[in-house]
Amino acid sequence: MSDLLANLNPPQLQAVTLPPVHALILAGAGSGKTRVLTTRIAWLMSTNQVGPHGILAVTFTNKAAKEMIARLSAVVPINTRGMWIGTFHGLCNRLLRAHYREAGLPQTFQILDSADQLAMVKRLLKNLNVDDEKYPPRELCHFINAHKEQGVRAAQAEAYDNYTQKRVELYAEYENQCNREGVVDFAELLLRCFELLQRNEPLRRHYQERFRAILVDEFQDTNKLQYAWLQLLAGGGAKVFAVGDDDQSIYAFRGAEVGNMRDFERDYAGDNIIRLEQNYRSHGNILAAANALIKNNRERLGKNLWTDAGAGEPIRAFEAWSDLDEARFVVEEIRELVRDGVAPTQIALLYRSNAQSRVLENELFTKNVPYKVYGGLRFFERQEIKHALAYLRLLGNPDDDTAFLRVVNFPTRGIGARSLENLQATAHQCNSSLYNAAASLTGKAGQTVGAFIRLIEQLRVETEGLPLPEMVEHVIEKSGLAQHYRTEKEGQERLENLDELINAAATFVDDEGAIGEGGALVSFLTLASLEAGEHQAGEGQEAVQLMSVHAAKGLEFDVVFITGLEQGLFPHENSVSQGRDGLEEERRLMYVAVTRARQRLYVTCAQTRMLHGQTRYCVPSSFLDEIPEELLKKLNKKAAPAATPAYGSFGGGYAETNSSGLRVGQSVEHARFGVGVIVATEGRGADARVQVNFGAAGMKWLALEYAKLTPL
Repeated sequence: MSDLLANLNPPQLQAVTLPPVHALILAGAGSGKTRVLTTRIAWLMSTNQVGPHGILAVTFTNKAAKEMIARLSAVVPINTRGMWIGTFHGLCNRLLRAHYREAGLPQTFQILDSADQLAMVKRLLKNLNVDDEKYPPRELCHFINAHKEQGVRAAQAEAYDNYTQKRVELYAEYENQCNREGVVDFAELLLRCFELLQRNEPLRRHYQERFRAILVDEFQDTNKLQYAWLQLLAGGGAKVFAVGDDDQSIYAFRGAEVGNMRDFERDYAGDNIIRLEQNYRSHGNILAAANALIKNNRERLGKNLWTDAGAGEPIRAFEAWSDLDEARFVVEEIRELVRDGVAPTQIALLYRSNAQSRVLENELFTKNVPYKVYGGLRFFERQEIKHALAYLRLLGNPDDDTAFLRVVNFPTRGIGARSLENLQATAHQCNSSLYNAAASLTGKAGQTVGAFIRLIEQLRVETEGLPLPEMVEHVIEKSGLAQHYRTEKEGQERLENLDELINAAATFVDDEGAIGEGGALVSFLTLASLEAGEHQAGEGQEAVQLMSVHAAKGLEFDVVFITGLEQGLFPHENSVSQGRDGLEEERRLMYVAVTRARQRLYVTCAQTRMLHGQTRYCVPSSFLDEIPEELLKKLNKKAAPAATPAYGSFGGGYAETNSSGLRVGQSVEHARFGVGVIVATEGRGADARVQVNFGAAGMKWLALEYAKLTPL
């Protein structure tokens, strides 16, 4: 027991050894929350307060769940395989698989990922002759998911105008189609599970009596339905141990309710609130900046990060003339850092909007600095993988229309768009799946689609009884996918990915041991849907990391650049327009960005920026003003060569930047626009141009070869 509790600081020890009570653990960034969670579980089991089967632990990613299980296995001598540790979606899937009849689902129900859901909605709109410009499919998906995350079915949805009423009707049609095909989307997993427990008292009582300790990670990211689901399971006397950080609640756009933490404090925790404020990640100056920023938010539960690692380096602040200058500065600094021995993988470039990455990527490419966009195309989202999974899905559930449409003519079999339109119309009229409706087709369409149906039936017979890896390999070969990519000009990489899918199936069987309800294929397909996005190509490569601030949550790096700190960009204008709540969410996002850095932090902005094809004159972010002056080291770049614009500095002077003799800050006069001030210069010789602020006449870029500017 002493080994288990060794090296915990006093608040961590207090949290881990709490008696059986509801508790809220406010865990600041880098404060060791994962260690506290896993040690709490180990302590409960080691002291015989709760057995392994009496614990329910909820995480927000499969990666976090696997890390928790791995840590538990290392400290507790028990088999963790049967424990209920996973994401909300994964745990709900597990429960629905075990009680599919009570939930009104087929045993082999499949899970639609976001791309599959979008494809189904598009197909629905087409079948119903609905204008997809008036009712955009992607927006309809958001409408449906948002209602489900609030626990609202189509029959309960309110509509105050004709447009919303139509969307509610489409939501109802979508529900009917999902039920007919035997598929569920991500939001449906949780809603269906909640409804099952709510209406089925014996089943609810069974799980309430089973789970005596409920532990929840990242509680600030829970939505309304997730909180209600937890309340249902805790209704039998289970004690909830909720760990989260209201200062890192940045997913309101996904339905996360930061107010759930206050509700939990009121409904359950009471005085059992423990603050983990000692940070083991960042140096003091970085934490001081984070504390200074976040204290401007109201309605916080409150905490103040500190470290015993020392103040460390000051935060480096840099203001460029343009986004191109900003990128040049960032890449120059990166090259110097790498020369000084910093690993490229420990350098992160963060931005608020993905549109910002283009200039950074171009400069990195130009300077031959290896980089990787974190969160790029993921393994289970690659075209060839989705094709293979679609064939496998049809083996388990031939009524899956989304999978059917993905591969019915891939590789090409001469099935035209008109044939598919006729097939979809027939299926709609007969209220059947496309697979079943295919039997009614005649002529050439009947022959070509019929051949596809026979292929699926043949694959089903040939793979029956095969081990999962051999089944996957057989389908890849016999479906024609492998041969198709062998003949493609750049198909080698796709073939390697298909080989990796076979490896994934083998690893899955080795790791999972006893397969759950529905058999190995259904379990593997469920894994593919739930884990889409958890793994990415090139992991471990020596490359600088580029990512949005949202994608950076949960990560940490030795060196972090926060770029584009300008009003309207960060904080984003869309969020600021939402009032105080929007601005506070942006400030929490800035807090997350700052606390990603361990040793060195850069904050940069530009006076002008190309966004969405437009040059925009920028004002430094208000967040920069919230960082105390004494924490900043303002960088002033030397005068740039004649071929490039000069670098600026916060409050710095001007530098000559152009062979024409004109410089930033100089007053000039133009025959048409009047008197103005040069704010930026670019190029030289015939390509030289300057940007001039003419006041009421606005900002103008003028080519020096043609513009007549008189220096004043």
